[in-house]
Amino acid sequence: MATAGWCFLAAMIVAYGIANLLQSVAATRTTVHHTFDPGLLLRLAGHRTYLVGLACQVAGFVLAFLARRDLPLFLVQASVAAGLGVTALLGVIVLKWRLPTAEVALLLLLFAGITALVLSARPAPSKPLGTAGMIALLVTLGVIAVLGIFAVRLRGAPGSVALGALAGLGFSAAAVAARPLASAPSWEVFLTDPLLYLLVGHSIVGQLLLGLAMQRGSTTAAVAAMDAAGAVPAAIIGLLLLNDKIWPGREWLAGIGFLVTLGAVIGLTRYAEPQHHHAVARETTRAVVPGTDGPLLTPDGSAENLLDPNPDEPAQAASTGLRRPITRS
Repeated sequence: MATAGWCFLAAMIVAYGIANLLQSVAATRTTVHHTFDPGLLLRLAGHRTYLVGLACQVAGFVLAFLARRDLPLFLVQASVAAGLGVTALLGVIVLKWRLPTAEVALLLLLFAGITALVLSARPAPSKPLGTAGMIALLVTLGVIAVLGIFAVRLRGAPGSVALGALAGLGFSAAAVAARPLASAPSWEVFLTDPLLYLLVGHSIVGQLLLGLAMQRGSTTAAVAAMDAAGAVPAAIIGLLLLNDKIWPGREWLAGIGFLVTLGAVIGLTRYAEPQHHHAVARETTRAVVPGTDGPLLTPDGSAENLLDPNPDEPAQAASTGLRRPITRS
C-alpha cells in the first residue's frame, strides 16, 4: 500500500501542474470579478480550456485523496506545491513564458525541499478526527467565505496573494477532512460521513477563491500563496491529531525540508511576475482607432484591446493573424 501511495503522489503532482496552467489561461480570458460571485465558476465553465484543467484538478484531487490514506499530510500538501514546477515548465514550453532567474532558483529549492520530505515521511493510517474536529472544520468554512468577501475587493498582486492564501486554507481544511475519510471501510460509511460534505464544501469555496486569485496577477503567485497558506495548518493538525508519522532519526530532515519548501513557496509570491503583461501592452498600443492619434482608452485610462473586443471568447487567430494574448489582470 505504501508503494501505491508514492505512485499516487507522483501522478498527483503532474495532474495539478497541468491543471494550474490550463485554469490560469481560462481565468485570464474571463472578465475580472471584484465581487465574491459564485457565477465566476459558471463563466469559467464556458471555456473548454478551464474544463480540461478542472478535469486534471479533479484527477489530482482523487490522487491526493488516495495518497493521504497512508502518507502524512505534511508530505502530500507540500507536494501539491511541486505542481508549480510542472506548471512553470509547461508555461515555458507551450506559452513561451520567460521566468525570472530568481523564480527558477526558487523552483529548484522547492524540489529540494520536497525531496527531503519524501525521505523523511513514514506511511501510516489516520486516526478519526472526532465531532469537535468536524465542528471546527464547519466554522472554518464560514470564516474563509466571509474573509473572501472582503479579499475579493483587492486588486493586482495583493488581491492575487490574499485570495490564493484563502483558497489554500480551504484546500487545507479539505485535506484534513480527507485524511481520515480515506480510511472509510465501505462505500456506505464513506457516503454518510459528514467529513465528505465538509470536504466538498471547502473544495468548492477554495476553487472559487483560486479562480478569483488567478485573474488578478501571476499564476505562480496565486498558486504559491495557496500552497504556502495550506501547507502549515494541515501539517500541524496531521502530526498532532491524525497519526502522521516521521521515520525515527529523520525529524531534522523533515523540519528542514518543510521549512525549505515553505520558504521557496513564499519566495515565489514575492518574485513571481505576470508572464504576459508586457506582451499585452504591446498588442494594445498597436490598436489605433481610425481618425485618432492613438489607441482607444477605457474609462480608467488604459488602452483597450481592440484586437479582441470580447474578452470572454477566444480570438480567431486565423482571421487576425495574431495569437490571442494571455493576460493577467
